[in-house]
Amino acid sequence: MNIKSLLLGSAAALAVVSGAQAADAIVAAEPEPVEYVRVCDAYGTGYFYIPGTETCLKINGYIRFQVDVGDQPLNGSDSNDSDWDARTRGQVQFTAKSDTEYGPLTGVIVMQFNADNASDQSAKLDSAYLDIAGFRAGLFYSWWDDGLSGETDDIGSPVTLHNSIRYQYESGTFYAGISVDELEDGFYKSDEEPNNVGVAVGLGGKAGAFSYQITAGYDVDNEEGAVRAMGTVDIGPGTLGLAAVYASGPSSYYTKAEWAIAAEYAIKATDKLKITPGVQYYSNYYVAGDDFSDDDAWKVGLTVDYQIVDNFYAKASVQYLDPENDDDATAGYFRLQRSF
Repeated sequence: MNIKSLLLGSAAALAVVSGAQAADAIVAAEPEPVEYVRVCDAYGTGYFYIPGTETCLKINGYIRFQVDVGDQPLNGSDSNDSDWDARTRGQVQFTAKSDTEYGPLTGVIVMQFNADNASDQSAKLDSAYLDIAGFRAGLFYSWWDDGLSGETDDIGSPVTLHNSIRYQYESGTFYAGISVDELEDGFYKSDEEPNNVGVAVGLGGKAGAFSYQITAGYDVDNEEGAVRAMGTVDIGPGTLGLAAVYASGPSSYYTKAEWAIAAEYAIKATDKLKITPGVQYYSNYYVAGDDFSDDDAWKVGLTVDYQIVDNFYAKASVQYLDPENDDDATAGYFRLQRSF
């Protein structure tokens, strides 16, 4: 009887304990799935998929510290009476790409932040555009922003960032295109308003060691046009660059002279050091009223680029300008830049 009673009591106690545990049991929730950032290698290095989408995003930019020195006509610091000025820039670019039935759909936003000092700072939209199947629309730099690799040549537009729409055909080593540009903040004659439009064309390519580019633009309101040709070729230890530009009159596409020629030789001294001397001649230099003057000018300069480590560069440049009937001017800068 004692054994029987002990067994029955044990069974009853076990049932009670089991029931209590069942009532208090906690079922762990399933963990939420985590979507990690995936590398997107369809468009080159640096892209990753935006989580939950098939859009690839790339973030890059640079940080720049620069000290300008020399005479005021060249260093761009009209509000600063000293002969030197330090400034800092930070720039970040967002590039988004995704596949469509018409090819990659691209969107680009570039933000730029400039600081002359703690209180004199500015932030601006440096570019913002969409691009698909060769068509581009938005705020972006024109072909007239291009130039030779040194700092001496002065063969671009006074303003090269426009709200534009363009089509560009590309085939390997060749491109050709046409754009319609709003020239609202460019050059305009005394009887014109700053509400202008222009048409530009560009073509270029590369054949072995030789590359070339031809750019033209017609300013509708000013009724003036300009055309420019550039070419580079690898010769010896460096690259020889030549350029020529002609303008029928001052316009938003060119205002420096009626015509000009420029040359440079970029010497690859070492894997990290490049030395680029350059020279430019201007005929009918600069604008007097609504037309070019009758004066000529010369400009010579030297630019040195040095790669300190990967993505960290130093640049020093000095330029000398000698107008025919004006004071000569010497200016330059020293720059440190970290790209990412």
